[in-house]
Amino acid sequence: MPQQTLPRPICAHCDGFPTVAITTGQTTPTGERRTITADCPACHSTGHTTPARAYTRVGA
Repeated sequence: MPQQTLPRPICAHCDGFPTVAITTGQTTPTGERRTITADCPACHSTGHTTPARAYTRVGA
């Protein structure tokens, strides 16, 4: 049987699309568009985030 794993929350900054290709508007000599890639800095290109802990116990 497959393992049941909890779904990880999707990054709110990139909506789960951590790496995108952006055209620069320039073309190469062969007629192709020049592109650059941009990575999401919030999730470090994973598309998921780890939830913050809701409560922290302080003291005894």
